[in-house]
Amino acid sequence: MTPHGNADLETRTGHRFLVRTVTDRDEPALAEFFTHVTPEDLRFRFLTGLAVVGPDRLAAMIRVDHYQSETFLAFADDGVTVIAAAMLACDAALEVGEVAISIRSDYKQRGISWALLAHVARYAEARGVQTLQSIESYANHAAIELEREMGFTARAYPGDSSLVLVERKLPLSAAL
Repeated sequence: MTPHGNADLETRTGHRFLVRTVTDRDEPALAEFFTHVTPEDLRFRFLTGLAVVGPDRLAAMIRVDHYQSETFLAFADDGVTVIAAAMLACDAALEVGEVAISIRSDYKQRGISWALLAHVARYAEARGVQTLQSIESYANHAAIELEREMGFTARAYPGDSSLVLVERKLPLSAAL
């Protein structure tokens, strides 16, 4: 991984893909990506029902400060097709970072989420983040289970019984 978060990653099943940080030129590709994310996964990612990821949400993912917040895009072999997106948003002190990941529906079940979450965690750790968190819908069993497998703990989200706060102290073990 470069200091900027770019890397060639390989899943536990041998699927290889490139991850790099977002640029202003990526907005069309990111918009296209979200048309291939299931409605259920959109609900899990944004914690609200929406059919289309609109310009305001795309702008928030594209126009990051590359200090407290970063968006990572994972690309298929063609180097053009976005297959996953991850966003890391940290507090001002860079002590706590929240991560959110989406996977293109036809690339699920290939280990991409695991590899991308581990990549974001290593990036956050290198930035000095001490705790990595994710806010999940209680119904998002696959994400919660993946995070538990990576050593995250889950507890009720304060004030909203439909959500779960999943968190892990950094550093991650070298095995991830």
